[in-house]
Amino acid sequence: MRGEPVRYNTASGTMFASAEGGNRTLIPVGNTILSRARLPIPPLRPDCERKYTTPKNKVKMKLGIIGLPQSGKTTIFNALTRGNTPTTASAGRIEVHQAVVDVPDPRVDKLSSMFNPKKTVYTKVTYADIAGLETGSAKSGISGQLLNQLNQMDGLILVVRAFENDSVMHPSGSVNPLRDVDTMLTELLLNDLIAVERKLERLTEERKKGGTDKTLNARQTELFEKLHKTLSDNLPLRSMEFTPDEQKELSSFGLLTRKPILSVFNLGEGQLAPDAKLDHPSVALMGKLEMEIAQLSPEDAAVFMEEYDIKELSLNRMINLSYELLKIQTFFTVGEDEVRAWTTHRGATAQESAGEIHTDLSRGFVRAEVVAYEDLISLGSMNEAKAKGKLRLEGKEYPVKDGDIMHVRSSL
Repeated sequence: MRGEPVRYNTASGTMFASAEGGNRTLIPVGNTILSRARLPIPPLRPDCERKYTTPKNKVKMKLGIIGLPQSGKTTIFNALTRGNTPTTASAGRIEVHQAVVDVPDPRVDKLSSMFNPKKTVYTKVTYADIAGLETGSAKSGISGQLLNQLNQMDGLILVVRAFENDSVMHPSGSVNPLRDVDTMLTELLLNDLIAVERKLERLTEERKKGGTDKTLNARQTELFEKLHKTLSDNLPLRSMEFTPDEQKELSSFGLLTRKPILSVFNLGEGQLAPDAKLDHPSVALMGKLEMEIAQLSPEDAAVFMEEYDIKELSLNRMINLSYELLKIQTFFTVGEDEVRAWTTHRGATAQESAGEIHTDLSRGFVRAEVVAYEDLISLGSMNEAKAKGKLRLEGKEYPVKDGDIMHVRSSL
């Protein structure tokens, strides 16, 4: 059966067929993917418009900002999000403020200038300003309300106070960034240790009572005993390697030290970053100054930065570190209608990455037409990339690389 060219429009979410015949090749038209392959697809009614579902496993980036009281975490949140959330303490209430931020990527800007699309879309990360950690809170476990908020995050940003301010007393009586990092990491670790010990106690009770799945009990007991040993050795659970089955088993448990962590040292103006050797990424920035710059217009911000000889805001680096923290990479779709950056996990296949665009592109995946960002930029156009053999067809198992530009062929 001779197939018909298939167009998938990512903007409208509709798919339609053309009645052309003959030999066919893939042609990108804006953000529309035109496949001239001989695909056995059922005929569509002229007025047919299909409805599609949002990908269930779409990569999300949600990072929780936490810190000890008076560390300036809301200042960092405002700087990241260009917001003006009050920086005063919330008198013990757990208040969560969220904002979505574009991930700065000069590659998107370059592609946008090349294709001059109607729309340019960056990848995004969600930041949540969550209540501060209290020293000693993990002795009985972090409060349920706070724990529930932390469990919803893909990663945690620990704001560490390094600035001096006599009018804002540090809860411990003195400013010591390395002590505070250790305090927060210990709180998270003790919370997990308590949770694991409680789980092991429940498993023991279930074995004594009987009537439960012995195989499941034995498997979970073995797994949680390994977790207990790691935590007892004062090591976070993110230092462990887990099988896919173990990851699935642990997905429903709120274990905070499994989450990736970024420490942010909140400096005073003109202050040097502390000499810290940590087991996780860190960045230092002048939170108050960068918050003030972030709230200026782009023109005023440029003048301010030039006056103070600031080459680049540390916030941009922090946003990109947040992106790296979750082990996520970027691929692109390009055209006259839209240039868009998409996120996918490192090591994801072409078929899995197609699902980030739309579920049906993954289910009906046939081939992906791929060109590396560097090759497209150096050659100047898609036509030139094709002529030079840099535009290639890849199968469903192709491991997508950071910066790949893709057009997907789908049979649906």
